[in-house]
Amino acid sequence: MEYVTALPHPRSEAAAPARSGRRSLAVALLCGALGAAVALLATRQRWAEGTATVAGGAFPLTAKGSEVTGVPAALAIVSLAALVAVFAVRRSGRVLVAVLLALSGAGTVAAALLGAGGDSALDEKAAQVSGDTAATAAALSHTGWPYVAAVGGALLLLAGLLALRYGRLWPAMSGRYERSGAPRSRATRPVDPDRPEDLWKALDRGEDPTGSGPA
Repeated sequence: MEYVTALPHPRSEAAAPARSGRRSLAVALLCGALGAAVALLATRQRWAEGTATVAGGAFPLTAKGSEVTGVPAALAIVSLAALVAVFAVRRSGRVLVAVLLALSGAGTVAAALLGAGGDSALDEKAAQVSGDTAATAAALSHTGWPYVAAVGGALLLLAGLLALRYGRLWPAMSGRYERSGAPRSRATRPVDPDRPEDLWKALDRGEDPTGSGPA
């Protein structure tokens, strides 16, 4: 009589974390790269418009996102660096970088939303063109680009949260050096004194082909 067991196969249990790691890695990379690109693009667009009174007429004013606030663009660049650094560090270092990535995304969202209704950049331009330091911009209007930058920040925040949750399952860059900083030793074949190419290779490695010690 045959019995059917309900216990999961060991291989399926071991493969599940690997699949989750691969999926989360792909999503985090996509969100991080797309979020940074969206935030940077949005800061180069027109966020606010208005007019200033000059010589009895209305002078048109515009303000780009980078003129309203430089925080989203700066944090987007920091996020890109953190996204790359996630693969260069391990354990606690990876957690710290993931936290930095998440905080950069949250900061991008906050700065973009605060800048959505900001008029200080237009007021400064109105004072410059009119020559009156007390002048302010009139007929103010705002575009939707600050909210696009906020969406980019949200994607960066998601990438950071994924790095916090699944970063331990992601691969790391393979180092050429050990922790002590010394190069990893590689096995070398014995030098044949009758082969000139072996002698030259030994000298290039800093070895004494005669076997008496280092060159």
